[in-house]
Amino acid sequence: MDEIPGGNDALRLSARRREDRELIAELPAIEKAGVVIIDDFHRLDESVRAGIADHLKFLADEEDEATKIVVVGINRAGESLISFARDLSGRLDVIRFEANPVERLTQLVREGSEILNVRLPESEIARSAFGSFHLTQVLCHTACLSAAVTRAQNTTQVISTPAPVLIEKVMDDLSMTFMESAIKFAMGPRLNREGRAPYLHILKWLSTTQDWTLNLDREVAKHPELRSSVTQVVEVGHLADFLLKNADLSDLLHFDPRSHILAVEDPKFFFFIKHLTWAKFSELVGYLHTGFTSRYDFALSFSGTERFLAKKLFDILSDREFSVFYDQNEQARLMAADIEQYLAPIYQSEATYVICLLSEDYPQRVWTKFESRQFRSRFGVESVIPVWVDDSPTVFDQAGNVGGYFVKTEKPVEPQLEYLAELLQKKIAEYRVLPAIAAGEFYCRQCRLVHPVAVLAEGRVGLCVDCAEKWKVL
Repeated sequence: MDEIPGGNDALRLSARRREDRELIAELPAIEKAGVVIIDDFHRLDESVRAGIADHLKFLADEEDEATKIVVVGINRAGESLISFARDLSGRLDVIRFEANPVERLTQLVREGSEILNVRLPESEIARSAFGSFHLTQVLCHTACLSAAVTRAQNTTQVISTPAPVLIEKVMDDLSMTFMESAIKFAMGPRLNREGRAPYLHILKWLSTTQDWTLNLDREVAKHPELRSSVTQVVEVGHLADFLLKNADLSDLLHFDPRSHILAVEDPKFFFFIKHLTWAKFSELVGYLHTGFTSRYDFALSFSGTERFLAKKLFDILSDREFSVFYDQNEQARLMAADIEQYLAPIYQSEATYVICLLSEDYPQRVWTKFESRQFRSRFGVESVIPVWVDDSPTVFDQAGNVGGYFVKTEKPVEPQLEYLAELLQKKIAEYRVLPAIAAGEFYCRQCRLVHPVAVLAEGRVGLCVDCAEKWKVL
């Protein structure tokens, strides 16, 4: 700022302050505004950010020297700005503040140690601070207190507390500040213990990043088993609304609905989630299970005449954070794909349960015939749940021996589907709460025994080889 004419007299505005937000919105109409700094740009409403982007383009085109705007934001804020006006690229300077290298952090520890006349595990502390000067200071402070060093020493004192011990001590302190917020975010708007825990997984993915920002579109592509549940909370707007309604969380995390980028605003919170023990944390939050081997909890099979029922059931189950295959929700992925090859594995093995809405039209339709051929053999292994719509005929011989559900369309269907969802939630809760399973093991849903993964039947959900062979013969 010293190098900019008038930089020392710059007007500093923050998107965190309501009165400043009003002035920022008016900036495009102010001539000769001088040097203006807009801090926390990423927190402005989308319309205001778009207005500032247009104004920057105008200033660049006019080569206006009477007004200079400096935008400050968290990582990816520059990308967010350019997304509003693509032709801004090349017309403005982007100055990136990268994570500090380990060498700089080591230098910080060394110089502080010299002043205190102590020797600290420099490299260990520097590597544990994730590029943050502040976290380096926190770790050094903790190390000094652990050795009762509160002032400069007369003789050199060696502080050899290992970094893992320091991290544990810092985590104890940070837990008092951040644990409640982390649990609140991981639960989402309401805790569904049997669901796929999309908010918890988003937080866990964020903890694995290097630059404190998470591109959810790219991350979801790496986790097909969680794609449906996470995509639902992101694209429908639940995540953005959740942060907007919880100021304590929005002080820690920022989500950009345009780019689907989630970022941490507080380095200490990033340090905290980075060192969480996620298995224990998920139990603390209240989830029954967070490791999933199937892509979907439920796959819906229905004829076109029952689409209104299927859509309502999909919405209800998705709202409960289950992963549900519903064809219209996958239209983009089905385009240009071999539909039979795409659908077959979903009904054969990739959904824990198949819900078939059996109606009068069901046996007549081409696609329901195809789908039913894929899951017909799963009737005997508690994987298919028939839902009879009105007085529909029995389509499958096996269905008569399988417990299902009846929907009467002459009555209000939403309460009936809500109750069905309750039953399905309890059903999958039983599946989630299985015997304790170690890594490399799985639970066979037919013989109800725990087996090594080596005997998991290929292409079958939760069946050992022996059970799969028996059902193949039957």
